[in-house]
Amino acid sequence: MRLISWLAVIFISWAFLAAYIAISLSPAPFWIESNAALGVPDIQHAYAQIFGQGMWTIVGSLIAFLVGQLVDVTIFHRIRRVTGEKYMWLRATGSTAVSQLFDSFIVLYVAFVLGPQHWPVPQFLAVGTVNYTYKMLAAVAMIPVLYLVHVCVRRYLGHDEVERLRAEAAR
Repeated sequence: MRLISWLAVIFISWAFLAAYIAISLSPAPFWIESNAALGVPDIQHAYAQIFGQGMWTIVGSLIAFLVGQLVDVTIFHRIRRVTGEKYMWLRATGSTAVSQLFDSFIVLYVAFVLGPQHWPVPQFLAVGTVNYTYKMLAAVAMIPVLYLVHVCVRRYLGHDEVERLRAEAAR
């Protein structure tokens, strides 16, 4: 899981770098002229505003992802320590409930409160609450799918291979 998390961080950072470079490049004269003829007097400014907001979203996503992953893994393993192999739904949904709380609010705070839009706190809290509620409804709806996939993988791999992989993952 750590490899996937670090790869995601690398790809998010790459997107940030690509957007930053795109904003920094000088525009071609034909692009400015053709858009001025369409009624957009400063297309470079518009471009920088649109992608600049995206920069705040990328940074917020990166921070939220890192915090969310660390919290998720920590909570997951603590629940597993207490419950053992029982209550798979509790590990998955419990760790998601806590980590998505951080994720839902961190990304919005960085992107839209600290970012250039400067949302008021009530708007930030309202949107964050709706986002979190949606994520939790999706997590609860996925519980039956979690168990179905678990059964299918166990049947496909067999008991011995599942136990071997479980032991390896626990290290």
